[in-house]
Order: sequence, then structure tokens, then C-alpha cells
Amino acid sequence: MSDPKGGTLARLGLIDAEAERAGRDLIQRIAADGVETVRFVFVDPHGLLHGKALVADAVPSALANGVTAPSSLMLKDTSGRTVFPVWTGDAGFGAGVMTGAGDLLMVPDADSYRVLPWAPHAAWVLCDVVQADGAAIPFAPRTVLRTALDRLAVQDLGLIVGLEVEFHVFRMTDDALRHEAGGMPPAPPQTAPLNHGYHLLSEASHGAAEDLLDTLRRTAQEMGMPVRSVEVEFGPSQFEVTFDPAPAAQHADTMVMFRTMVKQVCARRGLHATFMCRPAVPHGAASGWHVHQSLVDRRTGANRFTPDGQDLSPTASEWVAGLLAHSGESCLLTNPTVNSYRRFQPHQLAPDRIQWGRNNRGAMLRALTREGDPASRLENRAPDPSANPYYVFAAQILSGLSGIEGGLTPPAPIEMPYAADTEALPTSLGAAIMAFTEGSLYSGALGEGFHRFMVQLKQAEWDRYLCDLSTWEQREYFGVF
Repeated sequence: MSDPKGGTLARLGLIDAEAERAGRDLIQRIAADGVETVRFVFVDPHGLLHGKALVADAVPSALANGVTAPSSLMLKDTSGRTVFPVWTGDAGFGAGVMTGAGDLLMVPDADSYRVLPWAPHAAWVLCDVVQADGAAIPFAPRTVLRTALDRLAVQDLGLIVGLEVEFHVFRMTDDALRHEAGGMPPAPPQTAPLNHGYHLLSEASHGAAEDLLDTLRRTAQEMGMPVRSVEVEFGPSQFEVTFDPAPAAQHADTMVMFRTMVKQVCARRGLHATFMCRPAVPHGAASGWHVHQSLVDRRTGANRFTPDGQDLSPTASEWVAGLLAHSGESCLLTNPTVNSYRRFQPHQLAPDRIQWGRNNRGAMLRALTREGDPASRLENRAPDPSANPYYVFAAQILSGLSGIEGGLTPPAPIEMPYAADTEALPTSLGAAIMAFTEGSLYSGALGEGFHRFMVQLKQAEWDRYLCDLSTWEQREYFGVF
């Protein structure tokens, strides 16, 4: 058995005595649970999990020395293409840094251990990622969120979030697993809905899907996720799961584990689950990810968003102003795909403008505050479920903090969100890239390295989209000209 004190992670200063104790406890838990393989996984910039499955006997070495993986996994777009020049002397991060597809180092978080109910011989352990020499990666998702939380802690504040996650589950009619369907990206599967109609919260639709929904709920609960409700959403084959409030770092982990779990469990049933914002299926609906948030005083635990005889507490007022001020440049983090911008449409229970309102589901920010109510909170309805949760929560923190630190005041709340004369949210990924490029919040708070990385990563995706001939173009022009 490897000695954590003499391992690579201790030598690089990446684990302390507490982490070493947690590692020893983890080894005992793995043996007690009868786990055969442990999947050491990390979150990439898109919020997707990658990693290696190690046999149980290899776990002590992994806890002492970390697990290596190609650094290029952090430099790929959603198609799997590496979009940074890793075969040159400088990939954009300094000479020799993340070049040649060399190793990065995965640092296990023993507290994240979860046995997988659908594969009980296996377990997950989430990892932080650093460069091979232990240096930080400025765009590593867990690092980004930790940086934002540290800034918030300077104000003696902590962020509590509650999640409402919408997604679709379809029956697969053709899994597209043929050689000619491969590529970067591969052809998507062909699907059919589990139910028809727009039946929000329909009891009949819930009953028809109950077997699946119960399986997803029970699996999430067995993994320690604090499920609050399981609901039938607005569109055909669309569902929503909500989670009780928890600290932001915990729920960032919840989100990536939940999405991955749902996709894996559904795939074993011949189903395709997708957190894509607006699937291109006939009569489909867009999915949102509503982020409920409040600030707690780290000394007293008091909710700083609970008003005292007014609509918004002073802290909530400044937080709203900060979120509004940086909503445009934040969209690259909260709505990161070409497809995300199909959702920003009026009269669709989704925002299309930068505004706030009192308990108004058409507004981007919905204030759910009441005098004396300890559950007072804000709901940001702009994010969608394809977003990286670590980046999303960091965006909320850094934007909101700018309002607190600057003593900002929000405009008046709106009553008619789709008729208000307020600034529109970006209407495309290209517009979001421009807003992010022109903004100064994230380059200042997270550094130029993070800022340049995000622009290059998403610009590559946008450029590929612009070069693709759409079915709309073919239908519109091929027969006319």
C-alpha cells in the first residue's frame, strides 16, 4: 500500500493531513462496499466527466500519487476536437505548458466517493485537475468556483443554491452505432417521445412515466443527492427534478453527477436522455435550468436576502444589480452552446431580456422574497442545463459581488417582461462571445488566462457552426435559385 505522506500529491503540497486521513478511510469503505473498480473522474470545461476506472487494489496508489490523463482533454470543444495548438511550443498558456498532449494530474477528492447504484461493483471519485508539476489550471472548473467562493468569503458570505433541472428522455429507435455514423461529432441517435402533448404537471403523464422517474429519483437519493421533487415538465417527454438548497460547491458536484447518472441509467433501458437546451425534434420544448440562490452570513447563518419590511434586502438589491449589470457577458458561462440561444424567446416561460421582477416567471431574475421568510431567494431563469455548473455558480458570485462591492442599485422591477423596454439577452453564441470579450468582469476576477481560454474554446465552436450548411438553407434556396 502506498504511503500518502511519501506520495507525489503530498510532495507537491496538493493534499494535507486531513486529506490523507480521508484517503485511508476511503480505502476501508471501498473494501466494505465490495467495490471492484473506482472511476476517478474530473470535470472538463463543458461540465462533462472524463476519467479512468482503476481496480480496487490500485486505489491506494492513486490517492497518494494522483491519476494522470492527457491534458488535451481540457482543450477540446464539444465535438472532441482539440482547438488549441498543442503540437507547437506554446499552446497559448506559456512555453511548454499543456503542449504535446502531456499529462495533467487528477487529485482525488475522497469525500466525493459514491457507489453507483446502477453498477454497484463500481464507484465514482471526483478529482481536481492540475498541471503535472502541481501548478493550477486557471480554467479548471472546480478551481474557478473555488476562486469565486474565496472572494465571497472575504465578505463573510456563502452562496446557497437550489436546483430546478429540466431535461428530455426519449425512446431510442436507432442508436446510430454504425461506422459511417461516426465522426467529430458522430451522428445523433434517432428517437421517439415517451408521451405526446403539452401537459405541464399532468398526473396522467407522470403515471405513465412513473417507473422511469422512480428509478431516477431512487438512484439520485442513493447517491446522496437531496431530491425535492420529480415533475412532468411543459413539453412532450420533458421532465424536471428539483433539489433542496445546499452550498454551491456541493450542488456543482450534484449537477454533473446527476446529468451523467441520468444519461447512463436511461441508456441501459434503451432510452436517450438529453440536457441539450432545445432538441431538434418536432413539437419539442426548450429546457431551462433555474438557479435559486441566496447568501448566508458565514458567522451567523442568517439569510441575507430575507427582507425586513421591504421587497428586497439591501444585500439582495445590490446582488440583483450586479447580476443584471453582467448578464450579457455571463451568457457565455450560463448558456454556452449554439443551441442555448434557441430558448431566449418571448412568451415561452423563458427570459429574452435583462430584467428582474417580483414572482414573475417571464423575468430573467425572479425575486421570491418575503419579510421574515428564511427561504427568501432569487431565481435566475437564464441558465440552461447544458451549462457547466462550476462556471455558472462562479458567474453568479462574481456578478453579484460586483453589485455589493460597488453599492449598485437595480432598476425598478418589471410587470410585463416581454413588452418592457430593457436590454435584450444575446441572441446567439456569437453575440455572447462578443459580450464576454468586451466585458472586464471575468478577466479581472479570474485572470486573462481564463478569459482567453473561454473565448478561443467557444469561438472554435461558433466558427464550425457558421461553416456548416443547414437544412434551412437547403430548403430555402436549393429549389429557388
